[in-house]
Amino acid sequence: MTSPHIDTTHSAKSDAADVAVIVVNYGTADLALQAVDSVLMRDHRGLKVEVHLVDNASPGDDAARLARALEIPARAGQVTFYPETTNHGFGRGNNLVLRALAARPCAPHFVFLLNPDARLKTDTLADLAAFLDDHPQAAVVGAGIDRPDGGSPVTAAFRFPCAISEFSDSMRFGPLTRLTSHWTVALPSTTPTQQVDWVSGAALMARLDVLKTVNFFDPDFFLYFEETELMHRLHQVGWETWYCAEARIEHVAGASTGMHAGRSTPRPAYWFDSWRFYFCKTQGLWGARLCALARLGGSMAHAGISILRRRQLSYERGFPSDFTRKVMRPLFYRGS
Repeated sequence: MTSPHIDTTHSAKSDAADVAVIVVNYGTADLALQAVDSVLMRDHRGLKVEVHLVDNASPGDDAARLARALEIPARAGQVTFYPETTNHGFGRGNNLVLRALAARPCAPHFVFLLNPDARLKTDTLADLAAFLDDHPQAAVVGAGIDRPDGGSPVTAAFRFPCAISEFSDSMRFGPLTRLTSHWTVALPSTTPTQQVDWVSGAALMARLDVLKTVNFFDPDFFLYFEETELMHRLHQVGWETWYCAEARIEHVAGASTGMHAGRSTPRPAYWFDSWRFYFCKTQGLWGARLCALARLGGSMAHAGISILRRRQLSYERGFPSDFTRKVMRPLFYRGS
């Protein structure tokens, strides 16, 4: 594959910020302010850092509260605020800022996407910026993720999903999981610094110039799979994605999306749409159909095994019927 040709040095843009941090909030104003403060309180080893906060048409008075909070002396003039009247989702919400930054005569060198329910734990920005400086073929580098309560680290590095991983992950049968471990999407939380397929969108740094060449996030995605698809496109044109275990954040998983692992809460409709979009865009219609059959087949096999073993299902009730209605039917009966 031909290597990408983009100047990765800083000399041509001496007046630009080194890093622009983007936080997209929806309904978590207090946590979003903690995320912003975790950036403002550090000197980032001399890097020029600017902060951008998007409120994605949050319910209640989030936008007004954020606007007032950004006026206090400790934050005044240090954060660019975007009070949106439409909930754009994750990718499109970030795109608002990314496009504005890229249009500047002196655009920032790097952008750092930070979830509103996350905060810096170390000199994360300096570590990631230094990593990109040292790895000119890397377009994206992700940070390690810790739990605020001091529990086990969270997985933040991944492989691209495929039909084998969809079947194995949904079947959740120990012997099969071990047999197909080479295709398992989630890498261990103890994974050391290395090149990976994709990293968590909760804390990733990217070269703004490179994101511009692939037109940023795909606007078809509302939430979920958007960062996976973006890094798949970058991979297709020759760029690398890395995981940097030394750079750390703390993340309250699910606080901003409201989606937690469990058997009682159904997945939102946009998860199914994003699943279908991702596989159609990366593997084509017939590849998406194969992956859908694998996912549904694995889920049904898991249900049968659970009944035989008199165990509860590991996925939320209603998932197979929801998946059939929201993924299988559009794929097989509408060709979309």
